[in-house]
Amino acid sequence: MSQRLSMQVDGMPWTVRVAGHGQPVLFLHGFSGSGLSWAGIAGLGGRFRAIVPDLPGHGATGWQADETRPGAGEPRAGDAVGDLRPRASVERTADDLATIARRLGAGLVHVVGYSMGARIALRLAISHPGAVNRLVLEAPSAGIADPVARAERAALDAERARLAVTEGIEAFAARWEAEPALASEVALPAAARNRQRAIRRAHAPLGLAASLVYAGQGAMEPLHDRLGEVQAPTLVIVGSDDPARPRAEEVAAGIPAARLAVVVGAGHGPHLERPDRFHALVLDFLTEAAA
Repeated sequence: MSQRLSMQVDGMPWTVRVAGHGQPVLFLHGFSGSGLSWAGIAGLGGRFRAIVPDLPGHGATGWQADETRPGAGEPRAGDAVGDLRPRASVERTADDLATIARRLGAGLVHVVGYSMGARIALRLAISHPGAVNRLVLEAPSAGIADPVARAERAALDAERARLAVTEGIEAFAARWEAEPALASEVALPAAARNRQRAIRRAHAPLGLAASLVYAGQGAMEPLHDRLGEVQAPTLVIVGSDDPARPRAEEVAAGIPAARLAVVVGAGHGPHLERPDRFHALVLDFLTEAAA
């Protein structure tokens, strides 16, 4: 039976689901997902203790600390994107997750991250190497190295954030689902596709705006020059048809002894599009560690 925990880390509210027994595995979802996105995957057949947070700005987790102003963390009609504080950043999120793992008595954790969650997982492995056992990165990126391209992406994400706040969650979610990286979701079974749509439409627009502004690829510190610092054995998983496949391959090439697994017939989300294959890859990798 899973537990839904409410926690505070330096004043910011987090929601974390914990289920199962065994070695702990931290699951980190992608942008516009939530901990519920890992349904059917987390726990890996009951062989592990799954720790599944809603990441900042998503689900029931906040995006700024309570002490920043009266009522902070609550969406207000007069808020502007520029007023949000950077507690949703990749860097601070990785620090908070290390704290959460310690509080839960997890010690050394396996980490499985998808897309945005993979970027956070990568940062966690670099900033807190003593916290990470094995690392699984699904559709990862190390950020954007070129400063001009990074600034362009930051501007694009700021505009997306503005639209999330001004147009509302339904319009924003529809716009996001039209992005090329998510095109392969149209082939998902109806139940899986509808679940993803419902998760996206349950978010607070300000939360997604904060995530875009502070955790987007245009905002994070690029990690290309630090990939060699990853000490954890690493598995990189990418779909054969993922438009961002070269980014994942670049990450795999930069991490010492990392393995690359290409899931044939999958796009940006193999855990959704080819769940059996994804499950087998992750389970084999993590049980190998136990052996």
